[in-house]
Amino acid sequence: MASLSTTRRTADCKPTLAFFAAFGSAWVFLLVTLGAFTTSIGAGMAFSDWPLSNGSLNPHGWMTNLAMFAEHSHRLSAEVMSTVTIILAVWLWRTEERAWLRKLAYFAVGLVLAQAVVGGLRVLYDSHQVELVDTSLGRLFAMLHACLAQLFACTLIAIAAACSKSWILGNGGSVDPHTRRLGRLCVALLFAQLAIAAVMRHSFAGLAIPTFPASNFDGGLLPATWNFRVGIHFAHRVMAAGLCVALPWYAFTLRADRGSSTGLRLGAIALLVLLTLQIALGAQIIWTYRAAAVTTGHVLVGALTLATTFWLTWLAHRDAIETKAAA
Repeated sequence: MASLSTTRRTADCKPTLAFFAAFGSAWVFLLVTLGAFTTSIGAGMAFSDWPLSNGSLNPHGWMTNLAMFAEHSHRLSAEVMSTVTIILAVWLWRTEERAWLRKLAYFAVGLVLAQAVVGGLRVLYDSHQVELVDTSLGRLFAMLHACLAQLFACTLIAIAAACSKSWILGNGGSVDPHTRRLGRLCVALLFAQLAIAAVMRHSFAGLAIPTFPASNFDGGLLPATWNFRVGIHFAHRVMAAGLCVALPWYAFTLRADRGSSTGLRLGAIALLVLLTLQIALGAQIIWTYRAAAVTTGHVLVGALTLATTFWLTWLAHRDAIETKAAA
């Protein structure tokens, strides 16, 4: 009976679909990188129209002007991402028996379309000032755009993982409920941190505290003066300090869990490497006065840290997800 069950589960594996889903989850990080670079060089408004760029699908001079190249490349990669997501959803609709996975793919389509609209609103409403928060309506949409990008990345990773052979065969191990709870906590903390980071970046607060690791020129831990930009920057540092405790705690707990598979244990090591790199890049942002390459790298590694933490936590919940779906 066990052999028959394994044979049936093996037959459910769809390598081409799994590869396409993995491709989509990888492409999203190219999109994040291009978006981060566009913001880092201040090119978010290289074109004042949307969905066209200067009224064209192929605007004149975009290959030779850095700001135009960054923004238009971001838009083109977003179009590819939308197409990939829709194809993936249709593919799953036609071939996938698991209703929850089909629904997750539909959710991904909704997210990518919402992301496109929010990105467009960021451009179209950039000139509308919101006095209450002393910023433009377009920049508020940019903050939302950055947050939705992280949710979208996690959704694609969840789909790709569920399409993988190891998930279908149930080879991911079975970890302790305490480990799973700790993973959920870390994912929530990372989402909060990346939301704070989005507000900070689009409020021009990246250098609101121009010293590191101290928060003032006298070497103190607290800023010498306070305003909104200093506050959101300091909140980003405080949350980072918390994550420097929570993420290693999760990684070591996952490695010590008897139910962890080899993949989970290796992923825990990768998480620690990403955290170390992220701390180094965060420091370099201050020391290089927000060099575009360093800032872009910091955003990308932050997204990869969330993605890795979410992936580990999602795999740790595999049995619970499939059991609940089958009930």
